[in-house]
Amino acid sequence: MGTKVKVALGAVVGIVVIGAVSANAGSDGGSGSSGGKDKGSSASAGQSAGGKGSGAQKPGAEAAEEKKAAFDGDGDFQVGSDIKPGTYRTSGNTEGMCYWERAKDASGETDAILANDNVTGTSYVTIKPGDKLFKSTGCHDWEAVGAGAKGTPASAMKGDGGMFKVGVDIAPGTYRSTGNADDSCYWERTKDAGHSVESIIANNNVSGSAVVTISASDAYFKTAGCKDWKKTG
Repeated sequence: MGTKVKVALGAVVGIVVIGAVSANAGSDGGSGSSGGKDKGSSASAGQSAGGKGSGAQKPGAEAAEEKKAAFDGDGDFQVGSDIKPGTYRTSGNTEGMCYWERAKDASGETDAILANDNVTGTSYVTIKPGDKLFKSTGCHDWEAVGAGAKGTPASAMKGDGGMFKVGVDIAPGTYRSTGNADDSCYWERTKDAGHSVESIIANNNVSGSAVVTISASDAYFKTAGCKDWKKTG
């Protein structure tokens, strides 16, 4: 990932494990291989809240406002002038080449970083009113996600799909991923899209089988480097 990798704070794939809940279960559930973008009941980067091709057209004023709120996947954006605070989504990113960063100033120094991540698949990020700069490199375009976003929650998801919005992209419940090797599978339940340590409800790095219960009160579920997940209960 070269120069796109920076020292990340908090919820970075495969680094911090806080209050993790997992189990090496060998009974019910399914397996799959991460990677491909097959359609069906599996949640993927192409379906979700506010996503492109999501169906019905918005009324004129609302559609214009949403289009205005979207911004390019490459560039530095000043919060308040270039972009508004709010939650945004990028999807369809591959091999961790998408890098984003929330910063408290434009100094470019490491201690200015509030949160950051390298993304495969989808990422949701909430840019806060106190943020000064949002940086995006190598990402697909970002689009605004409204608080009342709706979708058809799936019962399976790609193991390297990134972030899924609970109740919109995926249904709450117990999910299982099998065949993971060398702790390369990382999952995370979060209460928001701020990407701080405080955002994490639970997380883990997994070898073998992973079982996690996603609560209806969780905001998002993040998965990276895992085999595909299937809902078992």
